[in-house]
Amino acid sequence: MIKVLLYLTMTMPIIAFSQGNYWQQEVNYKMEIEVDVERHKFNGHQTLYYTNNSPDTLFKVYYHLYFNAFQPDGMMDVRSRSIQDPDDRVMDRISKLNDHEIGYHIIKTLSQDGTELSYKIEYTVLEVQLAHPIFPGTTTELNMDFKSQIPIQIRRSGRDNKEGISYSMAQWYPKIAAYDARGWHADPYVAREFYAPWGQFDVSITINRNYVVAASGTLENNNEIGYGYQDDPSIDKKNKGKMLTWHFINEKAHDFMWAADPDYIHQIAQVPKGPKLHFFYQQDRATRNWKKLPEILIAAFKYMNAHFGTYPFSDFYVIQGGDGGMEYPMSTLITGHRDLLSLVGVTVHEALHSWYQGVLATNESYYHWMDEGYTSYASSLTMDYLIGAENDRSNAENYVNYFNLVSSGQEEPMSTHADYFETNFAYKRAAYSKGAVSLSQLGYIVGETCLKEILLNYFDQWKFKHPDINDFIKVAEKTSSMELDWYYDYWIYSTKTIDYAIQDVQPVGKSTQIKLQRIDPMPMPIDLVITLKNGSKKCYYIPLGIMRANKKSENAMARQIMKDWHWTHPSYDLFVKVNLDNIKSIEIDPSQRMADIDRSNNSYLHE
Repeated sequence: MIKVLLYLTMTMPIIAFSQGNYWQQEVNYKMEIEVDVERHKFNGHQTLYYTNNSPDTLFKVYYHLYFNAFQPDGMMDVRSRSIQDPDDRVMDRISKLNDHEIGYHIIKTLSQDGTELSYKIEYTVLEVQLAHPIFPGTTTELNMDFKSQIPIQIRRSGRDNKEGISYSMAQWYPKIAAYDARGWHADPYVAREFYAPWGQFDVSITINRNYVVAASGTLENNNEIGYGYQDDPSIDKKNKGKMLTWHFINEKAHDFMWAADPDYIHQIAQVPKGPKLHFFYQQDRATRNWKKLPEILIAAFKYMNAHFGTYPFSDFYVIQGGDGGMEYPMSTLITGHRDLLSLVGVTVHEALHSWYQGVLATNESYYHWMDEGYTSYASSLTMDYLIGAENDRSNAENYVNYFNLVSSGQEEPMSTHADYFETNFAYKRAAYSKGAVSLSQLGYIVGETCLKEILLNYFDQWKFKHPDINDFIKVAEKTSSMELDWYYDYWIYSTKTIDYAIQDVQPVGKSTQIKLQRIDPMPMPIDLVITLKNGSKKCYYIPLGIMRANKKSENAMARQIMKDWHWTHPSYDLFVKVNLDNIKSIEIDPSQRMADIDRSNNSYLHE
């Protein structure tokens, strides 16, 4: 039945769904590879049905050939050896690879609807001149035979990683580049992020029968190969021959990853009203904490479903492999020799990528912070829940990292293309930490309850649609009834910072005048709390004029809404009907969600 549905989907005309003028391309892969585990090579055939839902006529297509990055003097190698703070997993390792350790893809044949095609390869990009154009609303069939060599594990993909996992097969196949409203995205693979069209994957992997294969798809031929996906794992030795073919299908994905090792064991856990969780790892002393992982991840998925949107797939795979932690559709590759907290932390973080990359799938090159940052924000909340430490400062470490970035003098705008950051330090702090702060600080602006609604609405409205920042802003504005473009203009497209101060406090009869100063250029609304000597508190809310609305009160504290503070005005006089003699202290933003770079001037203590 599944094969019939796949065939019908591939052959029937596809109508792009409409969300305004929104469209996206669609791909359907059918791939068969045969792996030579002695030589670490494989031969493959790929049939790709490419549907052009754009309004444009396409005369060329582009593929990524990621394995070509793992060759001496390639762009990744030179970049790693020339950047001032190279990734310690890469360093100069690529430059030292011999001919049997490098990676490559060799294209043997390539045709379009039966016609041979001309093409050229430049580093990791295959540029293909089509035999005939792909007109809007039409589908073409691209067939390719290729052979590949699997590189030594260096970055994300490869063989024989540091923990002894045989194959971590990420970005392992010739992969069609993304085409969207901005055109083709055929970026060379230099270091970081990925972006690809949605579609279906039908993948058959033939490999030595001693290997257990795990993948980001559903195993279709469990009975045929005799592998116990539902029971205690083992390969049925009664089957004859040296090779087995593992057949996987993923009906909604933008990538396909697999891993293989002779020593993998397989555990299963079921999330109530959620996905089935699969764990593949080598069982030894170094991975003893994996036995505790299923129960913890069940609790995490229940929390994540409630707070960030319902995970839409039937399965999720946690697979030992790779070079740290990396997300893929329905799955993750993580190194497994970790203490329990580290193991849980990396698993939760990579699982949450299933929301912000596996399902929403922004263009990570330009919106790396919408994936890494939002995932980091959600990870902090989830981890605090798991360890029983829910509080208003879940993302405190991300603020500290952001402040360190500012003080370093190396900050670049978050809008910088992921590959173009001058340092890895600036990229990581922007993508992970400042990206996380962008959400936490948004909660300060719109209110925490509203932020939760924004995240759920964003996920529900944009899953499987490659949203960008403007799509997120529209959801946030509609949910909050506020104008928020000003916030992102400052936070994303500049490195301007926030610094507010209590400049002066003076009695005015029975009232008090509080003079506030905006020292740094980025404007914000202000929560100000006065603590009286009797212990009671009063909150004063100063809206930012360009927001066009006020956030709702976030607690039971008495609150007064004051006149707007316009961004053009560096100072603001706040008059409160409180006798200065009754005031113990005054503080700007006690929640510390506003990323004020100097909190030493945010407080006033009345002696």
